[in-house]
Amino acid sequence: MKIKTLAKYIDQPLLINKLNKQMPKLLVGAGTAIAVGDAIKHRDEKDRFVKNAIIATSIIGTTLVATKKFNLLDIKPAKEIIQEQTKAVREYIQKTNLKDENLLSILKKSEKDHLSKDTVQVLFDNLKDDSNRTALFKVLFNEDKNLTSKEIFSEIGRLSVLGAIPVVSGIGGGIVADAVTGTSSKHKRANKVKEGFYQYFANIFLCNVGAGAALLGAEKLQKKGVIKSLTPTKKLGVILAGITTTGIVGGSYIANFLSKKVINPLFGQKKDDKKGIYSERKPEALDIALHADDIATAGVLSGLKWIEPVLPVMYFVSGFRAGTGYRNVNKST
Repeated sequence: MKIKTLAKYIDQPLLINKLNKQMPKLLVGAGTAIAVGDAIKHRDEKDRFVKNAIIATSIIGTTLVATKKFNLLDIKPAKEIIQEQTKAVREYIQKTNLKDENLLSILKKSEKDHLSKDTVQVLFDNLKDDSNRTALFKVLFNEDKNLTSKEIFSEIGRLSVLGAIPVVSGIGGGIVADAVTGTSSKHKRANKVKEGFYQYFANIFLCNVGAGAALLGAEKLQKKGVIKSLTPTKKLGVILAGITTTGIVGGSYIANFLSKKVINPLFGQKKDDKKGIYSERKPEALDIALHADDIATAGVLSGLKWIEPVLPVMYFVSGFRAGTGYRNVNKST
């Protein structure tokens, strides 16, 4: 099976809708596993299980409520998808006067259900590649969703809010957890805010901004004839380059700088310009791994809608680290 066919199989709107319905289970399962694993790792710390339970519950509950209430996941209802696909299939059959019984059977099935990988391949192999097929595949497989930089900045706003929710709820849950267990302190609250700031700016927001800025620059170069037309694959490469330069490379530095200059004074902590910018929090292997959510975001911005239902699960890790006030240099959290 061709890679393009596989990509279109998993990008079917009805399949994405089904995956989205499983998102709460995925989030609860992954969040619970992360919280329990961390508690076991720190089993020598009193009340770690209780704290992690409060933090994880706060993040999961807030994420599920907010995504539904504010429609932060851009997933169409199944009823609407079926109406659109039924209309597209019937228009295609009418315009092409299709007679092949096997192809007709597959298209009829596609009106109300997602297709198997093999039947998707059959359509790609046997339907004439013309404007009629293009119009049909655009509906059945989210094909050719060519977002401009303007549209992507709009998407970035939505995805940045989606990423902020677990971080903010993680900080809130962590502060409540400390209060419940009688371990609250100004130092711990400061660490939670700083880690939340680090997670959001270094691992989420600045990466999103970098993606949009890189695409905007590429579009300007395309208009001037410096580079050729941006295909979806090239667009994905440009977005990933923007994420790398703005988020991964510069994000941790900016987040640490602002934490030292702004957040520390707010919590009564003295400025210490003699210490390096990474004296409290330096990038580590898991931080690089956390940029998997940025790669997923790049996929969403490039038109790969199947990734979107998984984003809340990926953002949970950033929220959880914010809730525990993680610091990897001065570890008194």
